[in-house]
Amino acid sequence: MATTEKRDYYEVLGLSRGANLDEIKKAYRRMALKYHPDKNPGDAEAEEKFKEAAEAYGVLSDEEKRARYDRYGHTGVGGMGGFDPSQFADFSDILGDLFGFGDFFGASRRRSTRPARGNDLRYDLTLSFEDAVFGKEISISIPRVVTCTTCNGSGAKPGTSPVTCSGCGGRGQIRYSQGFFAVARTCPQCGGAGKVIKDPCATCGGAGRTREEKKLAVKIPAGVDEGSRLRVPGEGESGYNGGPSGDLYVFISVAEHAKFTRRDYDIHSEQAVSFTQAALGAEIQTETIDGPETLRVPSGTQPNQVFRLRGKGVQFLQGPGRGDHYVHVSVRIPTALTDEQRQLLEKLAASEGENPPEDRGVFEKVKDFFGG
Repeated sequence: MATTEKRDYYEVLGLSRGANLDEIKKAYRRMALKYHPDKNPGDAEAEEKFKEAAEAYGVLSDEEKRARYDRYGHTGVGGMGGFDPSQFADFSDILGDLFGFGDFFGASRRRSTRPARGNDLRYDLTLSFEDAVFGKEISISIPRVVTCTTCNGSGAKPGTSPVTCSGCGGRGQIRYSQGFFAVARTCPQCGGAGKVIKDPCATCGGAGRTREEKKLAVKIPAGVDEGSRLRVPGEGESGYNGGPSGDLYVFISVAEHAKFTRRDYDIHSEQAVSFTQAALGAEIQTETIDGPETLRVPSGTQPNQVFRLRGKGVQFLQGPGRGDHYVHVSVRIPTALTDEQRQLLEKLAASEGENPPEDRGVFEKVKDFFGG
């Protein structure tokens, strides 16, 4: 009796012998999409090609099997090939994306009973300018989901325990045949957990988790800025099945200040001086984040000139020290002059060799002089 010779596995998938794993997976997806029995009901040839592609994938996707096949051909994988879906752990990934069969080949999406980390939480906090600069301990309230303290997360009434699911016998899956292979699907009775709760906890209704609002004192370090993010470990939602809690992340925004603006760790402000103070020099009081500070304005100060007050800015987040405070000077021009003031300014203008036209007042000349 004649036997049918097996085709080369690379030929089956349309690949070169140097194909990588990603290319092998993509090739198998294309073949599975084209020849899957559910796409070709009653087509024996398509079913055979589907099994042929699955066999080729089962060998070429396994590093050891592929090495033996490359060296010895079909003889090298004798007894290792054949279409056996249960031996290919990632078939659910290969086929699930294509057909929506998340539980192909026993890879059903059963509800995990392993410990798992709880979800992280986000809290948006708006600070005043001063609180961002100096830091502060803030009290906040966080709504979150936590493990039920009545049943300790089991979901069962105290004194009772979940029982083995009668629908699946505790496996979390129900298996049945579909065409030429077996399919396992999540048990609808227990949701894949393998156990059911006969007497649910009155506090959580069997969920094993409850909602609460927790008040926390969060220490805001000095120097935080718009967009800063603080992590508070373990203050997120409780973990699952005894797993660790998630974290709380506090995202910070800073309100604008009426007098100050911030650039990195420096503070900027504006300070108006009279034109006589600018011309003759003076010592004036200017506002800083720490309170009034004496600023020496030298004679001949020009409009928009900037003075620096060292160490009067924002506390550095990393390490000691502070930024600086920059004072931007503007010159204040009087809107009205007395006769005596006018005469004095006229003498000043004459001493400078500047004689404005009669139709221009001395006031306009002074404005020009100081950049007004």
